[in-house]
Amino acid sequence: MRIALIHALKHSIAPIEAAFAKTWPEARLMNLLDDSLSADLARDGALNDTMTERFLALGDYVTATGADAILFTCSAFGPCIEAVAAAHAPMPVLKPNEAMIEQAVTMGKRIGLLSTFPPTLASMPPEFPTSVQVVPKLAEGALAALDRGDRATHDRLIAEASRDLRDCDVVALAQFSIAATAPMVAEVTGRRVVTTPDSAVQKLMKLLAAKA
Repeated sequence: MRIALIHALKHSIAPIEAAFAKTWPEARLMNLLDDSLSADLARDGALNDTMTERFLALGDYVTATGADAILFTCSAFGPCIEAVAAAHAPMPVLKPNEAMIEQAVTMGKRIGLLSTFPPTLASMPPEFPTSVQVVPKLAEGALAALDRGDRATHDRLIAEASRDLRDCDVVALAQFSIAATAPMVAEVTGRRVVTTPDSAVQKLMKLLAAKA
């Protein structure tokens, strides 16, 4: 199976490749990175029709290469990804966070949502069912630290921010780029932690097994 991975942040590539290597090493991966997507969203402050058209073009491109499924790895572009899914149904097209959300809502009613990218905390909470309470938390400065290569500061800022989520039932790490901090967040909060890469790979395996 050929899985197209479409990234808006370069930091998302290693975590999802690691998740596939651990859970589904037989999958053939194709990486497509356009980091101007996240930069332009941060500049504009909101999704628009132009951004949706860019996502549709990316979906058309990877479909033309023979992809069996598409996984987007940046969590701030939900409506754009939904447009791609509609355009290419019934091929599996996954938002980065949908499998994690499905997992998190089975683990409690109060879900901490930790992110380093502000637009994610605007776009992602509405994707949770209304039966749960989402507590958003931004790890300010963490993404900038990662961008300059300072992973230690990145991880420390995430751990510090997670302290505010200790009264939640479960902590959801909203981005692929922060998945590696899960053990640290679990230690600080004393709560179970769910991540996007592992849950996404598991869902893709199930979807494509059913398709086969």
